[in-house]
Amino acid sequence: MDEFTVSRIFINLLIAAKWTVILSLIAFIGGGIVGAAITLMRISSSKWLRGISWAYIEFFQGTPLLLQLFLAFFGLSVAFGINLSPLQAATLALTGFTSAFLADIWRGSIEALPQGQWEAGSAIGFGYFKQLQLIILPQAVRMSVAPTVGFLVQVIKGTSLASIIGFTELSRAATQINNVTLQSLLIFSLAGVIYFLLCYPLSTWSQHLERKLSYKT
Repeated sequence: MDEFTVSRIFINLLIAAKWTVILSLIAFIGGGIVGAAITLMRISSSKWLRGISWAYIEFFQGTPLLLQLFLAFFGLSVAFGINLSPLQAATLALTGFTSAFLADIWRGSIEALPQGQWEAGSAIGFGYFKQLQLIILPQAVRMSVAPTVGFLVQVIKGTSLASIIGFTELSRAATQINNVTLQSLLIFSLAGVIYFLLCYPLSTWSQHLERKLSYKT
């Protein structure tokens, strides 16, 4: 530990944690955009759109994130000759993973609303999209805020799997430092502390939002 002091190890882990945060934000924002489209497809009157969105959600929810990372990094290269960097592959896989779960959260929030909300909008002459915009979505958003924030915790923890395809985030950095210093307990304890500092405030905020924004019929 002459060259690798506790403070130096912790600083290196914090630097790597920056990429954990960046990847999480990219996946969450990208997943939110794609998830919104999948949600609209899932509640569409078109059987084809519902079928495509159902298959999409089932694939990403029904397969391990680790497999999705392998498919993005190795599968696209073998099948289509598309060579992605570890960051690009991790972004693609985590965006798909995130969008599938967010789409399910948001669809559930929409379908949890009483059918009378749709009927009321129809009764006053609103079309489908007007009903969504003015009546359904404002209430559904209120219901979905807490679980959406809570799911961000899962995204942050999921980024640790990106180390398997060579992306250097917090977990991979901890492994690399451990390979040099052989101070496993110290290094992974510090990494655990950083993960806790990232995730605990979000978990607490999610619980607070759930109590504050609880939907009352």
